[in-house]
Amino acid sequence: MLIALLASLSLLGWLTLALFNGRFWIPLLDAPAPEPKEWPDVDIIVPARNEADVLPQTLPSLLAQDYPGRWRILLIDDHSTDGTRDIALCLANEGNHSHILSVIAAPDLPQGWSGKVASMQAGVKESTAEYILFTDADIAHPPHSLRRLVARALADKLDLNSLMVKLHCQSLAEKLLIPAFVFFFAMLYPFRRANNPRSRIAAAAGGVMLVKKQALEKCGGLERIKSALIDDCALARAIKDSGGNIRLTLTRDVLSLRPYPTFASIERMIARSAFTQLHYSYLLLLGTVIGLGLLFFAPWLAFLMGEPSAAIIGLAALFSMFVLYIPSVRFYGLSWIWSLTLPLAAAVYMVATLDSAFRYLRGKGGQWKGRAQAS
Repeated sequence: MLIALLASLSLLGWLTLALFNGRFWIPLLDAPAPEPKEWPDVDIIVPARNEADVLPQTLPSLLAQDYPGRWRILLIDDHSTDGTRDIALCLANEGNHSHILSVIAAPDLPQGWSGKVASMQAGVKESTAEYILFTDADIAHPPHSLRRLVARALADKLDLNSLMVKLHCQSLAEKLLIPAFVFFFAMLYPFRRANNPRSRIAAAAGGVMLVKKQALEKCGGLERIKSALIDDCALARAIKDSGGNIRLTLTRDVLSLRPYPTFASIERMIARSAFTQLHYSYLLLLGTVIGLGLLFFAPWLAFLMGEPSAAIIGLAALFSMFVLYIPSVRFYGLSWIWSLTLPLAAAVYMVATLDSAFRYLRGKGGQWKGRAQAS
């Protein structure tokens, strides 16, 4: 009886998510917009801390933008020890783009600021443009990337236009966990609801965020989110709360080149901010563990161990789960067979979330580039 009840609750949960959660399971892709007659000035701000290994693959793509207006790149060297600054300048000189790139040394980390947001702020202080594009050092952009971002922002009168880039997905660990990462993110922050001005949900993806500088100032600037570890969603929340229009979509042609070759590397990435996402609440942590168990594991329990009626309900919940996950799997070019691995991925995310809470207890939460930023 108990197993049947758990399976029924799981099935109800999946049906509710499918029908009433902003069609989160259908990827919302970016699309070109009509181009304006006049193009605003843009400053591209790239926080970089020990990125010497990836910059030769990504920085040339930014330097090769075909943006019709005035633009430049402000790379913020955040106390790197691997020659990030020299490599960036060398890459600019090799392509005769030294006039486009400025490398700025980040000041010492101010009290109360997270490392990445402080680096972003160092760039904002130097910016004189109407729009700012925040992008990570591991992101490779096609030549039309900036032009398309600005065109969409102007056409839709957006104050924040953000893209969730296509993440690296080649290793076994990545194939199991990266599509699940996008699926879980969209489940928590349905893109269509986040983009709706009438919805309370706000979300962005930190890899690519084009922000209107006037809107940034109106919402209180980066100082308002200075301690945020999940800085992208915090910025989206601040801009939306101040009356700004935001948009978040998926993209196929802007790529993250940072590999996650092992399960441990992805687990660390998840654990960095998972407990922060729960507002450091152990009550929410307990609720999350129960919710994950109910949605992802109870159907298997019913299917394998329940009475025939419970097994049928469990099978229906599993079928619903797998069908909803297929679009995310296919987005990454994987066979639909990978949709069957979602419960296993959920188990890894549960362990990483518990690890995140444990790290916070030990004063080692929010690890980013050698810094513990949540304790």
